[in-house]
Amino acid sequence: MKSKFLFPLIAFGMVGFMGVYFIINPSYQKSIQAKYYFEMAEYKEAYSLANEAFSMDVYNRMASTIMAQSKTSILYVNYIAQAKEYMLAINKIAIKDEISTADRVRIKIMSEIVVDSYVKLAPSVLTDKVLVKDAAKHHDEFEKLLEKVTR
Repeated sequence: MKSKFLFPLIAFGMVGFMGVYFIINPSYQKSIQAKYYFEMAEYKEAYSLANEAFSMDVYNRMASTIMAQSKTSILYVNYIAQAKEYMLAINKIAIKDEISTADRVRIKIMSEIVVDSYVKLAPSVLTDKVLVKDAAKHHDEFEKLLEKVTR
């Protein structure tokens, strides 16, 4: 009769102890904060907090995962920002009545940079699908533009 209650009581006690440890441990607290910022698409803050948590406890797999995913997402955000910046510059050139050879070369170089940078991106299962789609859209636009400029 006693063992009937003893084993579940020990199991609940262990689970409770692990829960308290998870909540009290500063490394895991930072990991939870990092997860929050990652979910809110504030990848730089998430990376910073996950890095702090990981430096406190190198066995914190949650911090390690968030750090890696934030780094990947930051690469996507930077790629998209660069593509938008280059597209604005190209649009300013395209407004001119006549496009010079130097402007064509500038457009070609900007397009090559964006197309080549896309190859370095490697999405994971956790990477935001909107970021991946947006990056692919910009890549396709610049591929078409590069094709037109190199003719």
